[in-house]
Amino acid sequence: MVDTSINKPASDLRTRFAWRAGYVLAALGIYLADQASKAWAVRALRFGDERVVIPGFFQFIYTENPGIAFGQLQEGGSFGRWFFVVLAVLAAIAVFYYFMRTPRNDDRVLGACALLLAGILGNLTDRFRLGYVIDFIVLHAGSYHWPTFNVADASITVGALLLAYDLIFSHRSTRMNTEKSKY
Repeated sequence: MVDTSINKPASDLRTRFAWRAGYVLAALGIYLADQASKAWAVRALRFGDERVVIPGFFQFIYTENPGIAFGQLQEGGSFGRWFFVVLAVLAAIAVFYYFMRTPRNDDRVLGACALLLAGILGNLTDRFRLGYVIDFIVLHAGSYHWPTFNVADASITVGALLLAYDLIFSHRSTRMNTEKSKY
């Protein structure tokens, strides 16, 4: 009889990476959509043009955001630019590490990590190349105005919400399953 246990770790490693390849491809697609939409915004909106998609609710307006999310901390200058680049690189490394350590059967967390990676890398690309992030999507309802954002920001937001949901409710369901098993 042939002992195949020697090849098992390599096979497990290959399977581990193969399943994640789909998530990485999805992240790449979101990253490319983000970069393409920002290129469109530069060409179509940069010189003061606005595009109203749904009056009173949804429009496109070009803005340059040297700060962080929602236009905060914009006065950092060159130091702020490189600080945010380093911060984004560290965040991407941390998310990728978490992505690689997550069990294969945890699709919500893997998907959330892919969304976070796509968004972080999309905004990192802008900040590294340009010194600011291109934002152009505007949502508003009446007098309420959501801060201008982009596809990468939306990806980060959805990824963070999925992770938060998982952190809150996976512990609850684990605790409930543990309590049920006691009886």
